[in-house]
Amino acid sequence: MKVATIDIGTNTVLLLIAERPAGESMHAVRERAKITRLGEGVDRMRRFSPEAISRTFECLEDYARVVHELGVERVAVVGTSAMRDAAGAEEIQLRIRELFGVDARVLTGMEEARLTFRGAVSGLAFDEHAEIAVFDIGGGSTEVIIGRIDGGEARVVFSASYDVGSVRLTERLLAHDPPTKAERDALREAGKDAFARVPPLHEVNSAKSAPIGVAGTMTTLASVSLGLVPYDGARVQGHTMLVSELREVVEQLASMNLETRKRVPGMEPKRADVIIAGGSLALALLDHWQARCTRISDRGVRWGLAEELFC
Repeated sequence: MKVATIDIGTNTVLLLIAERPAGESMHAVRERAKITRLGEGVDRMRRFSPEAISRTFECLEDYARVVHELGVERVAVVGTSAMRDAAGAEEIQLRIRELFGVDARVLTGMEEARLTFRGAVSGLAFDEHAEIAVFDIGGGSTEVIIGRIDGGEARVVFSASYDVGSVRLTERLLAHDPPTKAERDALREAGKDAFARVPPLHEVNSAKSAPIGVAGTMTTLASVSLGLVPYDGARVQGHTMLVSELREVVEQLASMNLETRKRVPGMEPKRADVIIAGGSLALALLDHWQARCTRISDRGVRWGLAEELFC
């Protein structure tokens, strides 16, 4: 049986088609990612723009063709921060029903955190009973989840959704290209303030216990660090980065103007305008935890959702 999951985020729409043969672990048959910037202007207007809806519809229509061509039997579609925050989601939900025959589910921040954790830890090795921290920097919000693996099952002990993300902070705080020192300082302070009450971690300095970063900000920064052209999810999955290395990458990107940043090997050009805000949020959280390194997962909500479809 094949299942398909679609994650409609503030910045990116993600597709996973997966199968799980008897006695085997779940694996991807097809994956797609397209930046549609659905949440463009939502922080200011609290409404989806016609242009953003049009870009998202075009993407969903393409995904529907793939889903039907591959004979998918079960489909789940979810929306996250932008669809929680903006007026106009009804139009998108109606189009999803027409294309996929299912109702889109708008996740609460807590639901998003739980699915993120379940997806992020799949395919990675951990010590039994180890404390595991996962963070997902989206376009409109950031999810932080802390849990453990007990008896092979992921168990969440803390989760929270914070109203800061790469698109939202870019629109709020960055007006210059490249950003000024004052703007970069404002990003750091915004992240520091947002994560001030995140619980501390007890063990963060070994590779297996390093906080796990998922989603486009972290996979892009890892791709830039590795110089991946084209992007290779298999090399990014499980990759460990020193926080000092991550900081160096973010600072280098912040020193460039947008057009130069777009041409950096490993950079997704459509993400280049929001990567500095996303990277600053990652560094703020890792500094809060006093982490020496972070591990990258190429998985997230769509993988956690697919696990549910197979149950």
